[in-house]
Amino acid sequence: MKIEQIYTGCLAQGAYYIESDGEAAVIDPLREVQPYIEKAARRNAKIKYVFETHFHADFVSGHMDLSAKTGASIVYGPTNMKMGFDAIVAKDGQEFKIGKAKIKVLHTPGHTMESSCYLLYNEEGNPEAIFTGDTLFIGDVGRPDLAQKVIAELTQEILAGHMYDSLHNKILPLPDDLIVYPAHGAGSACGKNMSKETSDTLGNQKKTNYALQNMTKEAFIKELITGLTPPPAYFPQNVMMNIQGYDSIDEVLERGVRPLSPAEFEAAANETGAVILDTRAPQVFAKGFVPNSVNIGIDGSFAVWVGAMIPDLKQEILVVADEGREEEVITRLARVGYDYAIGYLNGGIESWKKSGHEIDQIESISAEDLAKRKAENPEINILDVRKNSEFLSEHVEGAENAPLDYINDSMLKINKDKTYYVHCAGGYRSMVFNSILRARGFDNLIDVDGGFKAIKDSEKFKVTDYVCPTTLL
Repeated sequence: MKIEQIYTGCLAQGAYYIESDGEAAVIDPLREVQPYIEKAARRNAKIKYVFETHFHADFVSGHMDLSAKTGASIVYGPTNMKMGFDAIVAKDGQEFKIGKAKIKVLHTPGHTMESSCYLLYNEEGNPEAIFTGDTLFIGDVGRPDLAQKVIAELTQEILAGHMYDSLHNKILPLPDDLIVYPAHGAGSACGKNMSKETSDTLGNQKKTNYALQNMTKEAFIKELITGLTPPPAYFPQNVMMNIQGYDSIDEVLERGVRPLSPAEFEAAANETGAVILDTRAPQVFAKGFVPNSVNIGIDGSFAVWVGAMIPDLKQEILVVADEGREEEVITRLARVGYDYAIGYLNGGIESWKKSGHEIDQIESISAEDLAKRKAENPEINILDVRKNSEFLSEHVEGAENAPLDYINDSMLKINKDKTYYVHCAGGYRSMVFNSILRARGFDNLIDVDGGFKAIKDSEKFKVTDYVCPTTLL
């Protein structure tokens, strides 16, 4: 029997490939399904099932395309949702054979009502692993406030109560030597404070995971909902795509991977109202970009920040990318439901410059330069665009918090006539913030390269005492 975790860092997401005796199953696949198909083909295995732990909010799953291309059956746990595709709605306790192994469905409502875990029995008939989706993470459990964005009467308190019952009735009685394989790790917005580890024994989680400790249901509910912040705006839209269906990834790529000359690119921008998304590294972007571009670098938490910054999944997008990475960008946009990329700048920013088109720039300075300017003028405005939990944990004395996560509220704190020095943790988010506000007419924002880490390491600024955060949201 083979178990393989396929972890995607930019989404902090784990998909799983399970194989026994020539038959395979995939759990929570990504949108681009060809790698799973090729993996099975190399091993002369047939993909028999696509198991979904729930209707995902943070990414568009590949269940439809994988089923269409392989004939595999899609399986969900108990649900009354009407889906836009054929699927097996399993009963609690139902078993599915994969070669000589089998998977048992454990209905574990709490994160969502249909959330289910999959208990894997090996070829000897012994329980070996459990795929817990967003029910149980390493060090955390799934947040209970997402389903109410789709079904209003499912309050976070109601769902937290279901989570308590699921953990106590379905998870805690299982053997300690089970390997726990969750759907997400640190960096995902589906939990408050999950570990960087992507698997663990259930026994260790029983000892170390706060949510599995002995407490009353009331205490658990209070603990679980404390520290929650509003989820990203695109989450409910992804849920509906996963329930109702979506275009094939092949159609999305055909639409988006279209090279456009600078003249065609400019015409498309003017005629469609498309967002110009520049995916190059922040400091490269700062030195020269197409005016009104938004910078979200492909080498950071790209999909997450696109989802947070572009509220409409049907927004048309024009891409500027490093040469050779255009298809990667279109694919990663599709992972979170942005299916309407309409082309990319052929030859990148260099072709734009050579054609004589105007470029814009954002001033970026080092932490040392910031220290010099503060010495000259102690009243300078320092804007910290990290999450509020990060800011409360530790920040430059006198800095103001304007989280990127809530940029429309944060921009209300800014006076267009004043100069602000903008930083995040390391320099990625501050350039996203600066580029968006520059496109909205804020011309007096200066980026601090290296962010809070560089500022603190310079030892030239007073920093508040560190307080361990209770949430990473």
